[in-house]
Amino acid sequence: DLQKSSTAGMTYVKVQKNKAYFKRYQVQFRRRREGKTDYYSRRRMVSQDKTKYNTPKYRFVVRHTNKDVVCQIVSSTIKGDMVHAAAYAHELPCYGVHLGLTNYASTYCVGLLCGRRMLQKLGLDGKFEGQKEASGQYFLQEEPVEGRRPFKAFLDVGLKRTSTGARMFAALKGAVDAGLHIPYSETRFVGYNATSQSLDKDSLRKYLLGGHVAEYMESLEEEDEEAY
Repeated sequence: DLQKSSTAGMTYVKVQKNKAYFKRYQVQFRRRREGKTDYYSRRRMVSQDKTKYNTPKYRFVVRHTNKDVVCQIVSSTIKGDMVHAAAYAHELPCYGVHLGLTNYASTYCVGLLCGRRMLQKLGLDGKFEGQKEASGQYFLQEEPVEGRRPFKAFLDVGLKRTSTGARMFAALKGAVDAGLHIPYSETRFVGYNATSQSLDKDSLRKYLLGGHVAEYMESLEEEDEEAY
C-alpha cells in the first residue's frame, strides 16, 4: 500500500510491515494452509439452529481420487466429524462392476450403495425403497404424513468446482434414488440445457448406465482395433 507522507510533500512512500503487524498476525488453520478444507463453506454446512437442541446435521460427502470414489454420511461434533455410513468404488467388483471404477456410472453406483447402507443401518430400507430403476427422471423421497420421515442430508462437494456434468452429482443422484432426502435441482446433471432450461432424461440415463462408455468402445473397435 502507498500513502501520502506529510513530511515529504507530495511524494509517496511504501508502508512496510512493521513489528506490530507480525505480533498480531494469526496463521490460518492447518487444513486451510494445506488447501484441503474450505472453512467458509464448512461453517455454513455444519452450523445448526439452537432451537433444534443439538440435533445432528448430516452431510453427504463425495470425494474423488485418481483410483477411487468415496461417499460418506457425516455429522459434526465438538470432538470431530462422525462417519455413519460409507461406500467406496473399490467395493464395486463385489457387485459385478470390475472396470471404470471412477467414471460417471460407477460414481452413481457408489452413491446408491452408500444411501442403501445408511437406510439399512437405521431400519428404514424397507419403508423407503427409493427409485427402483435408473430412469434419469427427477426423484425426491417424499415425507409421509405419519410415521418416520426419510433420512435427510446435504451435499458436501469440498473444494471441487460444481460444473454441469460433474461426477459428484452422479453420486448425489445415486443417493437420492436409494431413498435419501437430499435437496437438489436438475441444473447440474448431464444433459441439462441452460438455454431451454430443460433436462434431457434419456441422456442422463445413458450416462448413469454407462452408455457413453459403450459408445466409445464401439467406435474404438471400428477405428483402431489395436487400441481396443
